[in-house]
Amino acid sequence: MANFNTREKLHLPTAQSRRDFLYRAGGGLGGIALSWLLARDGMAGEHETGKPSANPLASKPPHFEAKAKSIIFMFMVGGPSPVDLFDPKPELTKQHGKPLPESFGKPVSQFTKGDTPLLASTRTFKKHGKSGLEMSDLLPNLATCVDDIAFLRSCWCNSTVHAPAMYELHSGRTLMGYPSLGSWVTYGLGSVSDNMPAYCVLLQPEGTPEGGAPCWGAGFLPTVYQGTLLRKGPNPILNLKLPEGVSREQQRRTLDFLKKMNEENLDPDDTELAARISTYELAFRMQQYAPEAVDLAKETETTRRAYGIDDKKTADFGSRCLLARRLVERGVRFVQLYSGGGPVSMQWDAHDDINGNHEKMCGLVDQPIAALLKDLKQRGLLDDTLVVWASEFGRTPMSQGGKGRDHNPYGYTMWMAGGGVKGGQAIGETDEFGLNAVEDKVSVNDFHATLLHLLGLKHDKLTFRHNARDERLTDVAGRVVEKVLN
Repeated sequence: MANFNTREKLHLPTAQSRRDFLYRAGGGLGGIALSWLLARDGMAGEHETGKPSANPLASKPPHFEAKAKSIIFMFMVGGPSPVDLFDPKPELTKQHGKPLPESFGKPVSQFTKGDTPLLASTRTFKKHGKSGLEMSDLLPNLATCVDDIAFLRSCWCNSTVHAPAMYELHSGRTLMGYPSLGSWVTYGLGSVSDNMPAYCVLLQPEGTPEGGAPCWGAGFLPTVYQGTLLRKGPNPILNLKLPEGVSREQQRRTLDFLKKMNEENLDPDDTELAARISTYELAFRMQQYAPEAVDLAKETETTRRAYGIDDKKTADFGSRCLLARRLVERGVRFVQLYSGGGPVSMQWDAHDDINGNHEKMCGLVDQPIAALLKDLKQRGLLDDTLVVWASEFGRTPMSQGGKGRDHNPYGYTMWMAGGGVKGGQAIGETDEFGLNAVEDKVSVNDFHATLLHLLGLKHDKLTFRHNARDERLTDVAGRVVEKVLN
């Protein structure tokens, strides 16, 4: 038997755990098989001390049985106006041109101070579906889907400024540096697919929202949980093609060598390096599988037409909606889809002309969103895919500049469908003018708690130790909106 000095001279590695000792002591083919099975289940790096898995994206069980397996999270950049879309206010029409009653005080927005005249909506509202829910003429296609939708008409947030409000809606805080909703979901549940990213982000081609990359960033979570950007065009994911002159077999050998070197005496606590190794492997598999996943040409002409891909006006957002469906179909856990970004002309930020802005923006998304909901339902995917329509805030019932509306964080509408949601209902109310949430108020923390619940996650149990504090998406608040649940 070699003594201690002999071991040093021979550079024999020290066993890191009992499992490692048994493996080195003669695990043989059985040990190889066990290692493969454990790695496949995301347990290969889990030691008796409870250290995290070597594969940070391995699929993990939810806290309880989930209704939804994946989320398509659609974000309308700039703040749509609920009183012109989903929340009709007859009293606002009656009081058009008059000042806001003194009992409301002076609600301050970013550019107005609550002293401008009330502005009635010029839109026509009609009841739709078996539920009889009202929607405006700006969304005629989406109106055919109301029986699958739960409208949250009493949402509120904490900022009148775009970027902080976006950070709050995406991460639960008005400041940068906190993990996004999609990052928390992938951290809590891991990835369903071995061949695609767990968290994909589809931006408006004209540019990013004011909040920028922190809206899909991992914050203090390991970087492996941040969103993967997919770009416009035939190659949405960069660098998938093999370098010229390099075969797939050569690249496989190179990655195997890198993995072997990286794992030599790998510290079980080094989750960053484990994440990097996992990312290399995912990227290699994506070279083979991702091109097919993002190839919309494989869809039928009928499907492409339904999403509006043959129409210049709806082609872009329709393509991204269809891509979102293809991604969740292939096991992507969280797809974040933006309408609006870059110049103000490509956002829902209707300060100057509410009708002109919303006619344009609704025209871009109405048909594609309705097609997405119907397509998911027809394929049986809506049952376990949660579709969310959200924004950073709404817009004031008072005017700005005569025809526009300022930002309104005090009461606005967001909605969700599928994935365990009870559709055909409107939850909560705003006041007679659509300014303040007054019944069944839904904070951003409540909104997030409800989304996590539908995914089988307890929002107060999904935590990450950071700076000696157990951080969570909903901070120290949040309640599940029970009326949403089917």
